[in-house]
Amino acid sequence: MSPRPMARPGGRSARVQESVHTAVRELTTEVGRDALTVPMVAARAGVTPSTVYRRWGDLQELLSDVAVERLRPDTAPEDHGDLHADLTAWAEQFLDEMASPPGRAYIRDALLGDPDGTNAGRCSAYAAEQVDVVLARAAGRGEAVPDTETVVDRVVAPIMYRILFRPGRLDDAYARRLVAGLLGAPE
Repeated sequence: MSPRPMARPGGRSARVQESVHTAVRELTTEVGRDALTVPMVAARAGVTPSTVYRRWGDLQELLSDVAVERLRPDTAPEDHGDLHADLTAWAEQFLDEMASPPGRAYIRDALLGDPDGTNAGRCSAYAAEQVDVVLARAAGRGEAVPDTETVVDRVVAPIMYRILFRPGRLDDAYARRLVAGLLGAPE
């Protein structure tokens, strides 16, 4: 399979992407993910099926692209006044969103249509960017902070592993234990 060309920001390419993504989200709600077809999505989006195939390759790659966009955080992490509170609140929200049925479906789709790991890297970057905000805020307050990769390894990675392979007993207490263990703080 040849690599997909980079889309130009803005213009027709952006409009096509938005209309196709919207069509996927609407049709998933209306008929279910398993009933989706490229011609169905194309018709709803007002483009030809060949446009979808040319841009995304196949339905799974399209679903993966939509999933990655849905996994992108909408807002910066909230400021709760200190690193422990900020990171705990972020980890609880991350776990809640990723472990929810829609979150699990997006993770599955993001990974299934990702033969070269690009989408997994984008999703990882989203989490790292959120962690960076929390850490920069704490450093600005004069707090000692771990590096981003340590937070990813000790908080994000265990959450994702548990979501994918051991989904039982995932709750806020689990997220709090991970953060407390990282920061050496009481739970």
